[in-house]
Amino acid sequence: MKDKLNEYEALKKKALEQFRQGKHLLGKDGAFQPLLKEFLESALEAEATEHLDLDERSNGNRRNGTSKKLLKTSDGSFELETPRDRNGTFEPEIVKKRETILADNLEDKIIGLYGLGMSLRDISNHIEEMYGSSISATTLSEITDRVIPKIKEWQGRPLDEVYCIVWMDAMFYKVKTEGKVVSKAVYNILGITTEGKKELLGMYVSESEGANFWLSVLTDLHNRGVKDMLIVCIDNLKGFEEAIISIYPGAEVQSCIVHQIRNSLKYVASKNQKEFMVDLKLVYKADTKELAETNLDALDVKWGNKYPIVINSWRNNWHKLSTFFKYTSDIRKVIYTTNTIEGFHRQVRKVTKNKTAFTSDMALLKLIYLAQRNISKKWTSPLQNWSLAVSQLSIIFGDRLKLKI
Repeated sequence: MKDKLNEYEALKKKALEQFRQGKHLLGKDGAFQPLLKEFLESALEAEATEHLDLDERSNGNRRNGTSKKLLKTSDGSFELETPRDRNGTFEPEIVKKRETILADNLEDKIIGLYGLGMSLRDISNHIEEMYGSSISATTLSEITDRVIPKIKEWQGRPLDEVYCIVWMDAMFYKVKTEGKVVSKAVYNILGITTEGKKELLGMYVSESEGANFWLSVLTDLHNRGVKDMLIVCIDNLKGFEEAIISIYPGAEVQSCIVHQIRNSLKYVASKNQKEFMVDLKLVYKADTKELAETNLDALDVKWGNKYPIVINSWRNNWHKLSTFFKYTSDIRKVIYTTNTIEGFHRQVRKVTKNKTAFTSDMALLKLIYLAQRNISKKWTSPLQNWSLAVSQLSIIFGDRLKLKI
């Protein structure tokens, strides 16, 4: 008893000295390092005893000494002895067989760093700096692959029955496929719930677009529970509108005005662009659809002979470009561009900017999924003035939008 008391007093004295000197108490020669070693080895002994139950022993399994390994922590390292069994079936939990770094939720930290855009090499260097031990890129890749089941679960999760506003837009990346690097698009579907909050409904990778592809995307959303979309905001992608109407015949389709302007200016001589934009702004900035159409006629008279392709494009797509005129300003400024989803894309690109090419479609989805998981944590509040906007939508769409009061 006296010896134990003396040991305790010596330990306390050493701990106080190291604490005052700012030294690590758990590191090499740290006062608490022997306690940590003793605790872990006692826990491993208890796990081994529990493992070698009657069934194991009846099969001839017994203890088989211990194995030693150097266990590293952020404060230092020490030698740890782990019990072994004859059959090699003992799998310790508190410190796993091949675990040489002791850190709280190290795998979660690795996945978190990867989701912030750090390369596997940078993560390995960070771990080596923190713990004095490196982890190979292969091991790190295997660790980040553990989110794949979560991605598949997320991709198949049930969705709400109604989304007030939905944006559909694409991001483009280089992906290695069959020994070649090809350009692939990730099509993101971003929705606004009846509560006014953003939600990423899905991510889809494809080399090509068209009616069949969009039909498969929308069919997937429908099968996951989306019965209605009130307003769908899109770029002028081929086959897009037709696919939307085939699955959601009541949806109001709004093409992005900004995309239409950008595409128009490609065909206007640089010397005329400033003047042309002054006239064009009178069309899409008009207070009413009727005034917008009057100004579009005036635009045609002034510029139609010089730039017929541009004017015809506005006229041919007018039914999609002019949808927003039927709504008040609170709704108009949300739907007449794809700024909302492009803002999401800008945040994703901050994470993916260092990737020149992805090794597979899943590698691409893995990083974007982790990025959106971080981004969506901030999607806790409804859009600005949403209470007014949703009240107007409920009047316009009637029974299709049933508000919970």
